[in-house]
Amino acid sequence: MPFNQKLQKFNAKINTVTIGSGDKTVTIGGDSTYPFYSFDAPSENTPKIGVEISDMGLENVVSEGIKAYYDGASTIGEMAKKAAAMEGGDFVVLNLEGGDPNGANKSTEELIGELKEIADAVDLPLVVCGCKNVEKDAELFSKAAEALNGKNAVILSAKEENYKTVGAAAGLAYKQIVGAESAVDINLAKQLNVLISQLGVDSKSVVM
Repeated sequence: MPFNQKLQKFNAKINTVTIGSGDKTVTIGGDSTYPFYSFDAPSENTPKIGVEISDMGLENVVSEGIKAYYDGASTIGEMAKKAAAMEGGDFVVLNLEGGDPNGANKSTEELIGELKEIADAVDLPLVVCGCKNVEKDAELFSKAAEALNGKNAVILSAKEENYKTVGAAAGLAYKQIVGAESAVDINLAKQLNVLISQLGVDSKSVVM
């Protein structure tokens, strides 16, 4: 017997979010099917790939291949240029792990200086990740949102403990994209999105 595919119909649709500015913007979202279910409906925007670098440089990198790729890059700006030039990469991700009070404990001023250096070095969209310390991240993200004014960057992430500070600075004051992070539970994710939207942040400026 021939196999007759029955297409699944979904009434809802994921918001599209555009990251970055200029002619190198990236648009994500927009689908009304499960990821990679192209047999149900064509994907509006295919998955995008980010190239990660750290403010700590190659200090914690163990891969010899990654070390070789960044050979000759002596500054964070030079590393960012190499990251932006990596084939297949759509955006650059900066991990501010050096800000962890239980680690290198870099000052906010030092980290924001490195962020500005990267922003000046590349024209791809930027995603800024924190150091996983809620209090330090709230401070870092507020300053990062200001430093990247006009870049339409993703600030990752706003959590239940600091969403007011991050949402107000990133989503409202400087019109960046707010990354919402919760436990892997649909109800908690929905609750956090509702809380961020109640601050006044446009739902099309929020990624999960």
